[in-house]
Amino acid sequence: MTKDGGLHSSQTAVIYWGVTGKIVRRRTLLSWSSGKDSAWALYVLRQDPTVEVVGLFSVLNERFNRVSMHSTRAALLCRQAEAAGLPLHTINLPDPCTNERCDAIMGEFVAEFAAKGTECIAFGDLFLEDVRRYREKQLTGTGIDPLFPLWGIPTAELAEQMLGVGLEAYISSVDLKKLPASFVGRRWSRGLLTELPMGVDPCGENGEIHTIVVDGPMFDKRIEVEVGEIVQRNGFAYADIIPMN
Repeated sequence: MTKDGGLHSSQTAVIYWGVTGKIVRRRTLLSWSSGKDSAWALYVLRQDPTVEVVGLFSVLNERFNRVSMHSTRAALLCRQAEAAGLPLHTINLPDPCTNERCDAIMGEFVAEFAAKGTECIAFGDLFLEDVRRYREKQLTGTGIDPLFPLWGIPTAELAEQMLGVGLEAYISSVDLKKLPASFVGRRWSRGLLTELPMGVDPCGENGEIHTIVVDGPMFDKRIEVEVGEIVQRNGFAYADIIPMN
């Protein structure tokens, strides 16, 4: 059971009886970046009676064993999946990796899970049309439908929804062309949002920031972390968010 009193999808039946009769829930994998948007997508999907979230999947940089832009440790991903009560599937991409090789690896993953009965893959994208079109194209003809549960929600409103129910996240990377390095490693909070320069999206959908979630209504328990080393590389600042024993 989640902290807000709801049942995890793994604890509910695939078919149940609603007001108008039997409803079949579609088996859905969620693309899990480790950040606030994918975490909120999980929360929203669990309120949808037509969806059964059956697992999370994350893409890791094989060289560093981390989620690339979020710089999330694999161990922290496992803690998040445990707190969410869902299995975690990982996809390792070589570094460097061409677009063609990336597409081939992802295609193999999608084909494997389509064969296992997965019906949908959900993404936490908010408004970037080119990203949505790419995902839709990649799933065309696979037998798996894309879902975008957060699509089109105004991001200021979305940020308030997340913060209002206690979602807690740390900024794990910032684009130094858009924000100073002093933002990395801090909690994503209402106070921080008031400090963002004009034109910076509060949810970082344009890549200004990436986050790592440690608590919220999609988790059974808070993940204890500490902020480690902060480094700058290739125009970005990264904070090492370390899960504690």
